[in-house]
Amino acid sequence: MRPTKSATSRRWRAARYGTAAVAVLALATASACSSSSSSSSSTSSTSTTSPSASPSSSASSSVTSFPRTETLYTSGTAYSPPSNWNPLDTGNYATGTQGLIYEPLFLYNPQTGTYDPWLATGNLNAGWKGSTYVINVRSGVTWSDGTPLTGADVAYSINLARTNATDPYSANVSTVADATANGNTVTVTFKGTPGYTEFTDYLWKAPVLPEHIWSKFPASQIATDANLNPVGTGPMTLDTYNTQEVVYQTKPSWWATSALGLSFKFKYLIDVVNGSNDQELGQLTAGNIDWSNNFLPGINQLMQAVGGNSGYTLKTYYPTTPYMLSANTVWLEPNDSVAPMSNVNFRKALAYALDPAVIAQTVYGGITKAANPTGLLPNLSSYVNTSVVSADAPTYNPTLAKQYLAKSGYNGQAITLQVPDGWSDWMDATTVIKSELDAIGINLQLIYPQANARTANVTDGNFDLQLDNNAGLDSTPWSYFQRVYQLPIEKQQTSELNWERFSSPADWALVQEAATVPLTDTTKLDSIYTQLETDFFAQEPVIPLWYNGAWFQGNTQYWEDYPSSTGSDQNMPVMWDGYLGAMTTVYALADLRPTPQTSS
Repeated sequence: MRPTKSATSRRWRAARYGTAAVAVLALATASACSSSSSSSSSTSSTSTTSPSASPSSSASSSVTSFPRTETLYTSGTAYSPPSNWNPLDTGNYATGTQGLIYEPLFLYNPQTGTYDPWLATGNLNAGWKGSTYVINVRSGVTWSDGTPLTGADVAYSINLARTNATDPYSANVSTVADATANGNTVTVTFKGTPGYTEFTDYLWKAPVLPEHIWSKFPASQIATDANLNPVGTGPMTLDTYNTQEVVYQTKPSWWATSALGLSFKFKYLIDVVNGSNDQELGQLTAGNIDWSNNFLPGINQLMQAVGGNSGYTLKTYYPTTPYMLSANTVWLEPNDSVAPMSNVNFRKALAYALDPAVIAQTVYGGITKAANPTGLLPNLSSYVNTSVVSADAPTYNPTLAKQYLAKSGYNGQAITLQVPDGWSDWMDATTVIKSELDAIGINLQLIYPQANARTANVTDGNFDLQLDNNAGLDSTPWSYFQRVYQLPIEKQQTSELNWERFSSPADWALVQEAATVPLTDTTKLDSIYTQLETDFFAQEPVIPLWYNGAWFQGNTQYWEDYPSSTGSDQNMPVMWDGYLGAMTTVYALADLRPTPQTSS
């Protein structure tokens, strides 16, 4: 099996700009005091109407003024100017490409563990008919150029991934033999045993593409063309963009309004390119940003302040600690191919020496949670064998850590721990880790290369220890254990899988076996994942530490009814790629209501 490419790794990251939380809090206060409202139009540089540079139809005339009470301002996803609306160019496309313009067949709901029919109808698991899969494509859906969505578009999208390796979802359909359409019914056949897990991931992660547009792209450009005039089925269309923001306009004819009763109450959505953390928090508290998916140091202090988050109209998913949903697992990742990290006793010494709860509290002040020892995210708790955890999982025990260290043969040589320079929270975490490892006698040296250099070091195997959070939110544990055990180990591990370079053919075989088990066969899957968890604790190939948050802060000055653990809207509150247009963020956007404005 080929590895599934990561569609989210570029935008999960936490802080990239070093700023002390206290300083940010002070700036937020100053910003809010100096600016009580946002301007009624975009304050960025001159907008650029999308040119006719792709085979798709021309974009509509752009708007240059956006009434504040009709516009939702978002931020926290884009770190570079928007210039690409190709949903196959994962990691590079502009915020909203997937979800606002292009849509999948199903949506995954992490809160319930279920799949909602979207461009397909019916129950996802009921689509399996023996060794074939039948997709019933929703009727009454049109592309934004007026062309009806048909089963041919769905079959084309699957076959494109099957036959063109540049499609980032090709691994998900590696066991597919063919997809054929008869009206709005698509029948997918497989080569032998289906890859149930990977194909299920395709159904909720991959965009459905318009055949009448995509078939005109050269085969070599299907995932690289900028697609500047995107034609999708989603709730919005591209209006305009510039170096600082992208503007989408709500589409009145969106199919989900009549089919599901969903509609956006804002006319425009403007996603703003990220600035530094202090700028972002200041813009949020001033009401210039409504929905922020930034990691904002000091947000917990604002939420705890006397007088109702210091008088700000801010919301987080949880009203108190941990404030945020969990989005991905941060590991301490040893290079298991070189000594002393190759020694299991040394890795166990690391695991028993570290206190994830202390790290999470010291660095994040209660806006993250310590990880389960398996590293599996809370939405996958049903897959965690609590008996195995109780019996085998390491817990903070410096005395036992010293015993494992003595058995490892470690002789005091310097061990380096690297994280990217400027990732301030991770840099803070390394100082806590160093303190705890120093306490058991490990000579730890901290180094902070630039982000690209760090990635090159890890890809090439040029590291001792590093922090890694590529294990993101998914609907089963399969991708998590694939990330741990993927074989073979290449000279350059460019896929971000098995960066720790741990070799266990038996466990990789279990991961491959799990992929061929129907998701409805929970007994078999529980058996496989229990064995993987057992082996994980015996080997400690990586050491789970904490869960990075699904960073979300909303300002209710102009919009209300944000996603909340205490309300009826408990949907995914982030717009990161891999989340918007795959999970339930679209419901959260549809639930927003304008805040009644007091006449001045």
